Amino acid sequence: MPCVGDWLNSPLSIVQGIFAQNVPNSDWEKKVTEYFKEKLKENNATNWVPSLNDVPVHYLKPNSLVKFRCMVQDMFDPEFYMGVYETVDPNTNARVLHFGKYRDVAECGPQQEIDLNSSQTVTSERQTFYCVPVPGESAWLHAYISASQARVSPSTSYTPSRHKRSYEEDEDMDLHPSKQKEQHMGNSCCSGGDIHGCVEPKRLETEASAGHHVISPNCSPPLDLNFPLPGEKGPACLVKVYESWESFKVNDVLEVFGVLSVDPVLSIVNSEERDSSTLDPMECMDTAEEQRVHSPPASLVPRIHVILAQKLQHINPLLPACLNEEESKTCEFVSNFMSELSPVRAELLGFLTHALLGDSLAAEYLILHLISTVYARRDVLPLGKFAVNLSGCPRNSAFTEHLYRLIQQLVPASYHLRMSIESMNHSRFIPHKDYTANRLVSGLLQLASNTSLVIDETQLEQGQLDTAGVHNVTALGNLITWQKVDYDFSYHRMEFPCNINVLITSEGRSLLPSDCQVHLQPQIIPPNMEEYMSSLLTAVLPSVLNKFRIYLSLLRLLDYSISDEVTKAVEEDFVEMRKNDPESVTADDLHKMLLVARFLSLSAGQTTLSRERWLRAKQLEALRKARLQQQQCVNGNEL
Repeated sequence: MPCVGDWLNSPLSIVQGIFAQNVPNSDWEKKVTEYFKEKLKENNATNWVPSLNDVPVHYLKPNSLVKFRCMVQDMFDPEFYMGVYETVDPNTNARVLHFGKYRDVAECGPQQEIDLNSSQTVTSERQTFYCVPVPGESAWLHAYISASQARVSPSTSYTPSRHKRSYEEDEDMDLHPSKQKEQHMGNSCCSGGDIHGCVEPKRLETEASAGHHVISPNCSPPLDLNFPLPGEKGPACLVKVYESWESFKVNDVLEVFGVLSVDPVLSIVNSEERDSSTLDPMECMDTAEEQRVHSPPASLVPRIHVILAQKLQHINPLLPACLNEEESKTCEFVSNFMSELSPVRAELLGFLTHALLGDSLAAEYLILHLISTVYARRDVLPLGKFAVNLSGCPRNSAFTEHLYRLIQQLVPASYHLRMSIESMNHSRFIPHKDYTANRLVSGLLQLASNTSLVIDETQLEQGQLDTAGVHNVTALGNLITWQKVDYDFSYHRMEFPCNINVLITSEGRSLLPSDCQVHLQPQIIPPNMEEYMSSLLTAVLPSVLNKFRIYLSLLRLLDYSISDEVTKAVEEDFVEMRKNDPESVTADDLHKMLLVARFLSLSAGQTTLSRERWLRAKQLEALRKARLQQQQCVNGNEL
């Protein structure tokens, strides 16, 4: 029988044991899933499993159990495989049943051949997803997860003399070749046939984490890993799902546990297929480009055969993974945090007030923006979106850059979009279908739910937008207004709903639409903006920073309701407001005040609207509007 550690290091041996005990009963597949589900429920067991997000693939043992936190970037066509197959020994006619699940290549013992005509053969189907790390994941998130894993994770290194290094450390080795040389002094030579022992392929694998394009030994053109955002690190993976794949879709964020497959045979087989297809095109309907994209070298794009997978509500490691379950630990966590919510909110408000140069009103609205989320859709209208235009931002002080760095320290995923004529004209915002390679080519707006998108308009200068630029600006407008991105499938466009928090910084009123414009009124003008903003972060204790991160992630997951009594009071109040000022109070103002009241209540930990919060929302809106009118009078033009 396999030992206890084998479920981590040799999961296929566990599967083999369950398969052997239960064949020909088809329940063996369910028992495999249940076995690993129970193992991962054990205390801190998920932390023992090495993560492809933090450990370079060439430091992991092939066919070991790994996990991967990722976003579905594309879906490939389903593929058929031999779920169960039979081998026969030509000399003795001895027959053995094998399972093909969780494998890329069918295995045979010595002197055995696969009997393709066996009545025992079971053909099954699996779905392949092309997955990338969650775009724009924050550095603090990686640091926290790596630290929590390092305490308990056993060494699963394939080469015992090596120690695990994170992607950041691997990048440091690339920047300091002398370190790399010292590491490989003992094994810098290899036989001609053993390419996987050589230094150069390892360098190629390391470089896979550094950007979009990787030179593969089997492909002359660069291999585009298809990350949505520039400069992303980490591996792309082909994730093969065996059960309930219908529940997963493009842009979903998943955490998968499965068997790591980096079999070098895959690269050889795929290379041979490409070579043979040029000789006889009728044998294969796939183009060479499609084969290259769908079957990249496993050393660069590893395969994960999923045993367990779940959609993630959020990616904040400081919170329990699922807050819907009525588990005692989850309830205890939420209740304990809610009991200290008021001082956390006060500290966060103070922190953001300083970040916004002493403007406490803008800080209030920034908190409401950061906890906003699309909670429902009525026809085409997304409910709960709260895109904020922060106007009046200093132009020449890199204010937005520093503000973004602070926001980056608070949220799990974010992206800073510097808006310029050049970026609008030359960037690829909208994902589009490449029919030659049969894949979805990513764009900047292919982001996971709850990503914070900070758009900087302060650097925008006069110039001419070309056709691509106009399409990109239109796409940004649609994202903000309708929370959707229309992916380009050449012959038609397909709507992909999204849930992105958009903050626009600008001097005057933004060219883009927004739900709320707040004009910044700095109370202090620091002589050195960079030094001022940096000192804000260093002044905050790490434990307090973590409370800010929990606060912003937790509150957007809470339910909210308005009682009939308060609804009636709000309606009556709105009628009175219309009587007093019929010209300036509109239905749109009511919607905005209800939205502010919603997030104001949630920011105080209240899941129902009270009279007090409604009055506070009216007060905030009155202050915001008065400030805009005052600025309009000063400038003599519309903001």
